[in-house]
Amino acid sequence: MPRYKTKTNKKEVIIMEKTPTVVPKEKPPRPKYNMWQSAWYMLRLSIREKEKKVPILCTATALLAVASNLISLAITPVILGAVENRSPLGTLFGLIGIFVLSGMVVNAAAEYVSVNSLYGRITVRTAIITKLNTKMATTSYPNAEFDEKFLKMQAKAQQAVSSNSEATEAIWNTLTSLLQNVLGFLVYLALLSSVNPLLILVVTGASLLGYFINKPLGEYGYRHREEEGKLSKTLMYYFTCAESAGMAKDIRLFGIRPWLEELYAKTLKAYQAFHRRAHNVYIWGSVADLVLAFLRNAFVYAYLIRLMLAGNLSVSLFLLYFTAAGSFSGWVTGILNTLLTMHRQGLDLSTVRECLEYPEPFRFEEGESLEPDPDRAYELSLEDVSFRYPEADKDILSHISLTLHPGEKLAVVGLNGAGKTTLVKLLCGLLDPTHGRVLLDGRDIRDYNRRDYYRMFSAVFQDFSLLAVTIAANVAQTEDSIDMPRVRDCIGKAGLTEKIESLPKQYEEKMCRDVYENAVMLSGGETQRLMLARALYKNAPFVMLDEPTAALDPLAEANLYSKYHEMTRGRSSVYISHRLASTRFCDRILLIEDGRIAEEGTHEGLLAKGGRYAELFEVQSRYYRESETPSQ
Repeated sequence: MPRYKTKTNKKEVIIMEKTPTVVPKEKPPRPKYNMWQSAWYMLRLSIREKEKKVPILCTATALLAVASNLISLAITPVILGAVENRSPLGTLFGLIGIFVLSGMVVNAAAEYVSVNSLYGRITVRTAIITKLNTKMATTSYPNAEFDEKFLKMQAKAQQAVSSNSEATEAIWNTLTSLLQNVLGFLVYLALLSSVNPLLILVVTGASLLGYFINKPLGEYGYRHREEEGKLSKTLMYYFTCAESAGMAKDIRLFGIRPWLEELYAKTLKAYQAFHRRAHNVYIWGSVADLVLAFLRNAFVYAYLIRLMLAGNLSVSLFLLYFTAAGSFSGWVTGILNTLLTMHRQGLDLSTVRECLEYPEPFRFEEGESLEPDPDRAYELSLEDVSFRYPEADKDILSHISLTLHPGEKLAVVGLNGAGKTTLVKLLCGLLDPTHGRVLLDGRDIRDYNRRDYYRMFSAVFQDFSLLAVTIAANVAQTEDSIDMPRVRDCIGKAGLTEKIESLPKQYEEKMCRDVYENAVMLSGGETQRLMLARALYKNAPFVMLDEPTAALDPLAEANLYSKYHEMTRGRSSVYISHRLASTRFCDRILLIEDGRIAEEGTHEGLLAKGGRYAELFEVQSRYYRESETPSQ
């Protein structure tokens, strides 16, 4: 095959004469549940949530709507028929009164039912919100941390529960409308049974054609739900950044407000463009409906006018059939349009259910139970462990083998990005190795209920969370049955007693000003000490400290080191730091470099060895010596 060469940006490009093969687009994922399964799920959920009145009131609403329609249909032909038959004036006014009173009663009942059904629908949607929040809070850590498929699905599911108009609540209106249209269709079908069946076939056929045109168009949103979910998540992220108290200083000092606004505006523009594309797709379905409705109604009206002109219909019957034929068309169209709406809502509900049922890589209740004993001597080890994050081109940790002996204090040091925090997450069971095993007393931790295994650890990570509760509750991680002597003891060991007891309400001071206006504000170092107190309160067999002194000044850090033995007495502990001087009190030090254990030993032994640890220690100590030299 002939080909030609050219150069662009110093790269050789081969241009083929033949048109390149078009790679077929990947088929969009099919929903796990269809619309009927989704509707049945909502019905079952309403019963489980003790809101049986929701489907009952939906049925009542549909019946009342059909009754109101029949009253409107019959009133004019009946009164016109009475006039044609020269009925007495009293009879005429009596008929009008009956219809008016019936309409008032039916409409009042419909309004009452509508208002009272709202609260139950909100309760059912709230139950789904609770399920989604519980899923996010209890799912396996890798799902919540870096599983993009789950995170996009979760964003789309959260959108589906975000308002009354979303699928998890609007489905009740759709089911009501479907029932209403089906009942109306059956009633009007019986009413028009004496008319030419061709009339009914034309109306039904045109409506079905419109349905099959609109059905694939209605799936556009589901096929592109990941794109929409990503944009929605990004928008919410920038919005949260703008109002975050944690970013307030950066926004002002670095002047990043215009940058944030630009990023938000670009994402919003992309989000709006997505919805414009979706609406452009949907509008073609509306055009098809308009054309089909015109042709359908033209045939119906022409046929009925012909019957009237031929003298086969009285004026009152003409009016009845004329109105009934139009309404019959509306019932058929209503059924099919409702099915389209229900199909789209079913896609959203399927996404919600798929999110709730997303597979868990860890074993929980099905795993073997484990009851931590803080007084027992446990041994924790890594056996030829490697770990690689999704989409990464190499392992962050490679073939690590180590044993944390009972009561041992282990320090893990290394440069940023060496894998120190990943190592702790593997030990804690937050991550499973991509190769090798994590063993507790020789047993693979994957055999255990992972939630039970988590109870084996007290940990302080670099990023931590404070709840809008009291200081005591933040330490105890509960508001019930708080052991206050123990809280005070842990606060004391963490070196925070003087600060807390200087506050007006002491341990009962509220935290988090996002919720409480007068909440106490602790400094970064004080907050880190509070997290240490929380870790001590848990009294787990293992203590994991990931840079616990990062926000402390040198004096506070030295004070904490002096208490470290007391704080972790009788328990195994792993201490991560990039400050090598802070590791001298540990029994053993590991230097992690290039994903492997580069060196291992005591502080003095590693310095005597003169290797990489000694080199890094010399660099750090020289920096501190230079920084302490008075300026000349």
